Amino acid sequence: MFNHTIRTDLALEARENMGQEIEQMNGIRVSEYYSGKNKNKVTKVMICSKNAEKAMGKPMGTYVTIEAAQLSEDDEGDNRELSECLAKELKRMLPELSKEQSVLVVGLGNREVTADALGPQVTDQLHITRHIIKIYGRAAYGEGKVHEISSLEPGVMAKTGMETVEIIRGVVKDVKPDLIFVVDALAARSIHRLNRTIQISDTGIWPGSGVGNHRHPLSKESLGVPVVAIGVPTVVDAATVARDASNLNHDFAELKNMYLAGKDIDAVIRKVSFTISEGINIALSFEE
Repeated sequence: MFNHTIRTDLALEARENMGQEIEQMNGIRVSEYYSGKNKNKVTKVMICSKNAEKAMGKPMGTYVTIEAAQLSEDDEGDNRELSECLAKELKRMLPELSKEQSVLVVGLGNREVTADALGPQVTDQLHITRHIIKIYGRAAYGEGKVHEISSLEPGVMAKTGMETVEIIRGVVKDVKPDLIFVVDALAARSIHRLNRTIQISDTGIWPGSGVGNHRHPLSKESLGVPVVAIGVPTVVDAATVARDASNLNHDFAELKNMYLAGKDIDAVIRKVSFTISEGINIALSFEE
């Protein structure tokens, strides 16, 4: 009998897994709207109580999900629309971005594993300003206001021997950012959300939680700075795919440690990382 626990990093899927139970539960608020000419669905899930936190398996806070079938496609207009939608939601979540801030963007993941390379590839394409500001001042940009932006690619514990939170905490001590963006590849339950969904949350992130490889959390509590997580599901649980594809009650236990990615994952990561990086660049720009 199939009894595998479905792993997902998406609060939207955790909500769906609860079924009708969520309708009777206090402490969970959900709203949704459609954005842009492509009518991308934006869903906000707010977990407001400890009971709801326990039921959802997610920390209390706000989770915004943008579902866009064209996320990994080549259309520049669609990509720009998604980047602008992401930027708008980031600004809604962080009203303090209306003032000059020191922002550290952390790209989590392993650059050598394609499905896990989203974070590092996003940091490659950011508009970094901190070094220029430190040497020449903000006046070097010839603009009224400029955020002080820096980035970090901490790698993975198997290569560094250090917990990610230890590396970031050391950087935070010297750089002293006002807030942190953490970008990571996620795991989804549904193949229909693979490479088609962006999740933003103000609760930080538990690296590797979606694939059962739990590391220490990256959060305001652990780093002393507000942490906003941005992620895209690039893998799906193999056991989930097998179950959804079969009407038989097979035991899929042997698949519980396997995760699937699309055959064109290298091209997808390049496209998605550009869209995410542009969303962050727009959000951190003072241009109207």
